[in-house]
Amino acid sequence: MIAPSMLSADFAHLADEAAAVAGEPGTGADWLHVDVMDAHFVPNLTLGLPVVESLLRATSVPLDCHLMIEDPDRWAPGYAEAGAHNVTVHAEAAADPVALAKNLRAAGALAGLSIKPDTPLEPWVEVLRHYDTLLVMSVEPGFGGQSFMPGVLDKVRTARRLVDTGHLRLLVEIDGGINADTVEQAAEAGVDCFVAGSAVYGADDPARAVTALRDRVRAASPHRGWTA
Repeated sequence: MIAPSMLSADFAHLADEAAAVAGEPGTGADWLHVDVMDAHFVPNLTLGLPVVESLLRATSVPLDCHLMIEDPDRWAPGYAEAGAHNVTVHAEAAADPVALAKNLRAAGALAGLSIKPDTPLEPWVEVLRHYDTLLVMSVEPGFGGQSFMPGVLDKVRTARRLVDTGHLRLLVEIDGGINADTVEQAAEAGVDCFVAGSAVYGADDPARAVTALRDRVRAASPHRGWTA
């Protein structure tokens, strides 16, 4: 699965940018990754629920909302209620991640949990039993265009083993520095869904860039993965 990051898109033309990666059925973006930042949990400020609601009306591609915000227990369910397909919150910010996952699911979305590069996976394994997706950050959250941190792939490998052995049932997603040079490393480690920003929106043909990334994943991935 390829999820182009709207953080690298032209914010003045988000509907057009969403259409640019939609492609033909079965060939375009699987999800659109939308980074919500509040200038508190991370130092940057991007967009919020009103823009997400507008995007939902403008595209049929499922929205993958990544909330880099304080107090997600309060704010995250609104994104699920609006119609986001997957709503991801940060383990470092959630007060009651288990209850939050239940609330997101009850509101109609998949529930995602994200961990920063320095956050270990092991303390969150039991919590992840309540989640549908795990988003491993391969850069520090808050800004686009950062370099991929290969050290996080050990967490991906651990998560992949837990999924493959049945201890967890979730989709493993990665976000940060994903491009033609790094996507194969992530695929080999066991990622299911790849968030790519500048590698897609910096290309002359974003839809073709999505296809090219997917082809590299298919060649490198040792497992089939699954689509939520």
